[in-house]
Amino acid sequence: VGAVLITCKKGAIRANHYHTHDTHYSYMLKGSMKYIYQDVKKGAKKRSVIVRAGEIVHTPPMIAHAMVFLEDSVFLALTTEKRDQSSYETDTKRVNLV
Repeated sequence: VGAVLITCKKGAIRANHYHTHDTHYSYMLKGSMKYIYQDVKKGAKKRSVIVRAGEIVHTPPMIAHAMVFLEDSVFLALTTEKRDQSSYETDTKRVNLV
């Protein structure tokens, strides 16, 4: 439903949230990031992966996630729900992964 091109500087941190309904696909066009994720169910282990240019990461609903950019980067965020501010904020729950 939605597509957003996002540019980030080295050292930037994004997300630190989860979505109750939305599913995201983040396709790295340029640069790299450390993607940290954790199921919001109690006791779930925090995990991470490095995502580089040409790679994609999938974030289903109820998975807390954060992104730490390892270099200046550009990625495409594809969503299954509307990306307008009101819809996005209603579906977003803030957390502190990073």
